[in-house]
Amino acid sequence: MTSTSFRPARRSVVAAAAALPLGAALAACSSDTGDAPSLGGGSDDGGASSAYDGVIAGGPVAEDADVQKSAWAKKIKDAGKLTRGGTTANQVFSLIDPSTNKVTGFDAGITQLLARYILGDGGEEKVDYVDTTVDTREKLVQNNSVDCVIATYSITPERMDLIDFGGPYYLSGTAIQVRTEDKDSIKGPEDLTGKKLVTQSNSTGIQAIEEHVKDPDGKPETLADNESCVAALKQKRVDAYVLDQGVLLGNSKADPSVTVVGEPFTEDPYGIGLNKDADGLDFVNAFLQAIEDDGTWKKLYEATIGQVIEDETPEPPTIGDLPS
Repeated sequence: MTSTSFRPARRSVVAAAAALPLGAALAACSSDTGDAPSLGGGSDDGGASSAYDGVIAGGPVAEDADVQKSAWAKKIKDAGKLTRGGTTANQVFSLIDPSTNKVTGFDAGITQLLARYILGDGGEEKVDYVDTTVDTREKLVQNNSVDCVIATYSITPERMDLIDFGGPYYLSGTAIQVRTEDKDSIKGPEDLTGKKLVTQSNSTGIQAIEEHVKDPDGKPETLADNESCVAALKQKRVDAYVLDQGVLLGNSKADPSVTVVGEPFTEDPYGIGLNKDADGLDFVNAFLQAIEDDGTWKKLYEATIGQVIEDETPEPPTIGDLPS
């Protein structure tokens, strides 16, 4: 992603807001900052809500023979549901509408398309959403509590030692969020010298700060979840919040008092977390390749992330292009 200017309230599809209870579904990269506008799902207003539903309903379905070849996929089909680890409180990527219980967003769409691919028509409705955190994601994959984790989950060499990653299915990058009143004085990592910083514990933001920020004010604060980081920023306990741009965009969408500034200064590929002991990797990569090849990936992007980023729809990432 090269240009990433954020445009608050670009399209009316995110206008409807409903309050999520604070503390609900706290997850590794959640963005439950209060308001919870929906990116669609369940609406027939003819706008992006209908577009989102249309993308999911038009997703490909795997041949049954291909499902039977994968013990991982066959287990899901036999169970009649896909159990996904992640969050339902991340605006733009995976957000539950409490009025309909529908989950929408880019990660949610990937999840629903994968369920449809395995389970067939209507499979997109058969998803169990299990909350995870940065501290529990690998463990839940390893002990098979979830079939996969799809949660703005950056692929790193360290995590690849613990689990497999399908994808990448999206290329994000570390970015900076500030109080909107400070958006003209902080534009990039070079402006963070002498500043107090916060990021999520066990996140890629820690390494990004170490490698790209010269002489911050003390050791960056690390907090357990996105909600706590946003609160620290708004309470002026820190000057900037550093994390994946995908998560920060959701915060700005929910709360205009915080703003994403500048461009991402690292590359963070998002992947689908899978158990190394299962045989799901090839099947999941075939699914991702299928939705890239038939245009579903781009349609999903336009119905979700494309609602908050001004750039042209990017080319999807190369499946199997993993960090070394």
